[in-house]
Amino acid sequence: MSDKIAYARHGDVAVLTVKNPPVNALSQAVRQGLWDGMDRAEADAGVRAVVIVGEGRAFFAGADITEFGKPLVEPNLPALINRIEASPLIVVASMHGVSLGGGLEVALGCHYRIAVPSARVGLPEVHLGLIPGAGGTQRLPRLTGVEAGLDVMTTGRHVGASEAHDLGIIDVLQDGDPAENGLAYAQKLLDESAPRRAVSEMDPPAPVDWDAAFEATLARSKGQISPAWCVRAVQASVEKPFAEGLKAERQIFFDLMQTDQREGMIHAFFSERAVGNLPELKGVAAREFDHIGVIGGGTMGAGIATAALLSGLRVTLLEMSAEAGEAARSRIAANLAGSLKRGKISPAQHDQILGETLSVVTGYDALAGADLVIEAVFEDMDVKKVVFAELDRVCKPGAILASNTSYLDIDAIAATTSRPGDVLGLHFFSPAHVMKLLEVVVGALTAPDVAATGFALGKRLGKVSVRAGVCDGFIGNRILSTYRIAADHMILDGASPYEIDAALEAFGFAMGPFAVADLAGLDIGYAVRKRKRMEGLDPRARDAAYADKLCEDGHFGQKTGKGYYDYAAGSKARVPNPDVMPLIEAERAAQGLKPRAFGSEEIVRRYMAAMVNEAAKVVGEGIARRPLDVDMTLLFGYGFPRYRGGPLKWADMVGLDALLADIKGYAEEDPYFWEPAPLLKDLVATGRTFDDLNKEG
Repeated sequence: MSDKIAYARHGDVAVLTVKNPPVNALSQAVRQGLWDGMDRAEADAGVRAVVIVGEGRAFFAGADITEFGKPLVEPNLPALINRIEASPLIVVASMHGVSLGGGLEVALGCHYRIAVPSARVGLPEVHLGLIPGAGGTQRLPRLTGVEAGLDVMTTGRHVGASEAHDLGIIDVLQDGDPAENGLAYAQKLLDESAPRRAVSEMDPPAPVDWDAAFEATLARSKGQISPAWCVRAVQASVEKPFAEGLKAERQIFFDLMQTDQREGMIHAFFSERAVGNLPELKGVAAREFDHIGVIGGGTMGAGIATAALLSGLRVTLLEMSAEAGEAARSRIAANLAGSLKRGKISPAQHDQILGETLSVVTGYDALAGADLVIEAVFEDMDVKKVVFAELDRVCKPGAILASNTSYLDIDAIAATTSRPGDVLGLHFFSPAHVMKLLEVVVGALTAPDVAATGFALGKRLGKVSVRAGVCDGFIGNRILSTYRIAADHMILDGASPYEIDAALEAFGFAMGPFAVADLAGLDIGYAVRKRKRMEGLDPRARDAAYADKLCEDGHFGQKTGKGYYDYAAGSKARVPNPDVMPLIEAERAAQGLKPRAFGSEEIVRRYMAAMVNEAAKVVGEGIARRPLDVDMTLLFGYGFPRYRGGPLKWADMVGLDALLADIKGYAEEDPYFWEPAPLLKDLVATGRTFDDLNKEG
């Protein structure tokens, strides 16, 4: 028997303990060990029940990710679960920690389930572009009913033990040691002569309107198909005998395995884990930090402070006046109230944070003891230089001085201090206590342990941290600026903002670029455009000023009630602003442009080509170290659809040669904007992909 499974007998109960740290992934050795353990229990005279329990942190956290993409090795998981369920012995799953994916499917193959109250279960396969493929779609609805079962599967969410008990997934909740719980429960079942109870032998749930459920799920998923195919698999559980339903589930699973969406989501899964793993930081210890300073208590500063407070850090927030400080405290209090309402913190934690952990001050000297200070003031280099001069004066030796700038030169900021090695960029995304992305911007003189501390802070705050080099806009905003220019060019040439938004939302973006601009505030883009014009635009560059008039009239998007859209009926009830198209038409006339029609396919292709081409320049210049850094930046900061993997993974899947051919075609009309990236040309010439670069890095 595999050394991953320990066999022990306690009277007439056999206990199979899984030992595959850290989370008991269902590797081949574990699967074989469970199979052999069931064989041994059934051959062991006098054994009448089996308990399956996990050692360490979890029951089973799911599949072994090291086996992804490799040929399946027997026994496969569906066969193992069917073998467990078919046992003449009573089989009990004793659950703790997480039971996810195949882990929950194993539990569903057992006859009874007991769990500690802190346990969580779930079937998150949709996050990999798949459906549960080892009986989950067939067994779970027999316990929960169709609607509740589909909610668990199509969202992929973690379900707490109490809810799982209410849904019928877990039979008993019991505090204590999982092994002891399972043994006692199995003995109780035997003492009460409880019947062997296989989920597959239960009646199927009542049917629903399957076509309506499929279409509604597809609409909610914004183009991702795997949640909707959960509906079809559950339909099979109702309409077919159990064995036939399993076959239908497995066929859907294998069909989804062949899709680009599955490939994109697997890429996102592994890249999210790889993005913070940088060779240059291996073995570099982060500096200690417990006390964080934040300068500026507007939306961004308050969000950064909230994120730090929620992670248990002490925060001193600096504002320039008592009134501004109180406004900042109110913003933080509102953020914390949301966390309290969602159960992220307890009432006692809420009160302690506002009463003790947060300090709001009006003088720089109060930051003297801070381990790390993040400025979140107005996006103006002169203003930031004044701030860093003050920080250089008051902060203790070894304190890290960070800027939350979105575009500005970190090296120029660092040069204003006597300690440039202690300076880095920490570019948060708004709202900072919600958005997952953090760009850690490493300057030319940033010390390695300072960079490591940036990543350590990101981990503490629960962020996906991406290393970025210094350039205008770093990774995300530099690429954003380029694909927004591509959108503006299409508008000058005949498309409308509303056609572009609709095409890109159909592609899978959460919001189109003009709706996003309204959400962020049109004044941000206006300030960038003015700065770049002051610095001097290349005479070959096309410029569009129609949006400037919106800002000059005080229309900055959602926060003023009007931008590209009119929000008079609320932020979610956006309707086109009738003032916008006349401004665009006047701009076209002033530039002597004759508009033409754009179809959705061309809109998406040009937009994505601009994104990929600039991203290739960003990687080629070393601003992003790997293509996956770009992909994670766009996924977590810019609403790129996860099921497409990221722009460079998308480019690999659609074909780099065809994309480069398109870019060269566009360059015939605008050679300056559409100059092909050298890296993209090199990859096509050598027959490589962006993913090949990820593997090299």
